[in-house]
Amino acid sequence: MLTTKRKGEWFEIIIPIEWKGKTVDELFRHIWEAPKKLTHIFRMEDKVLVNGNRANWNLPLAAGSRLQIHLFEEETLQVIPNFFEIEVLFEDEHVLIINKPPFMNTHPNDPKTETDTLINAAAFYLQAGGELRNIHQIHRLDRETTGAIMFAKHPLAGAIFDKMLEKREIKRTYIAAVQGLLKRKKGTINAPIGRDRHHGTRRRVSASGSQAITHFQMLKIDQNKQRSYVKCWLETGRTHQIRVHLSHLGHPLIGDTLYGGQPLVKRQALHAAKIEFIHPFTNEKIECFAPFRDLSEIFHPIDLYTI
Repeated sequence: MLTTKRKGEWFEIIIPIEWKGKTVDELFRHIWEAPKKLTHIFRMEDKVLVNGNRANWNLPLAAGSRLQIHLFEEETLQVIPNFFEIEVLFEDEHVLIINKPPFMNTHPNDPKTETDTLINAAAFYLQAGGELRNIHQIHRLDRETTGAIMFAKHPLAGAIFDKMLEKREIKRTYIAAVQGLLKRKKGTINAPIGRDRHHGTRRRVSASGSQAITHFQMLKIDQNKQRSYVKCWLETGRTHQIRVHLSHLGHPLIGDTLYGGQPLVKRQALHAAKIEFIHPFTNEKIECFAPFRDLSEIFHPIDLYTI
């Protein structure tokens, strides 16, 4: 774990022994894999100091040196902050993880007029804490889907987390309640997903679609109610991926009428239950569980903290 400290608008890291001899340029380009354009901004605008002095980006760093990065400056907000109660699962200077409620969009389609999304609520939460910064959505959840969703609190964190997601270094585990009894205890669904030409919002498995890979493992079955509980984790992030893939297996989600599920509850029974990753600024292992806040009649057999 790295030794770090926030100092006003600056973030300080004590260079660990494993970074000894690396340059600031190497940290940005190879350790954090920050984009070239963003790296150039930090370099040209003197947003990096070493021991309080302007950094020489090509000079090897000594263990114990103080690396200071200007991360926390105020920004002009791109969305309208709006108060909604939110449940924070994890927060530090770089990341905010929220337990998303059902029936809420993650972000506005028109930032100038829409104010009822999770991004608007998160912006209000940060503003109330004295932080005037635009947050960056790392991944998305469908409007009806609940659970853990991750936001970056500054551009460098956003770029790093985007890259980690692309490299599958952020593991997201979902819980789904599906119709019928699964024949396999675990498996992988590797089936491309594309748009359904006959339905505006629906997706389908299609040979001409984009690659989509879902891993699943059965948690429990309910013989009496003829339903199965599965956990899923993704290698790709296609729209409606879990819903499409499980329906393709012949086991649509309970409540997911768009993909053949019975309307036993008011939404599809899908919950983003856990997020895991190694924090890029502290090297700490982060593991977040998102408690169930609705559909207790469906999800009650599942012990969230054993998945």
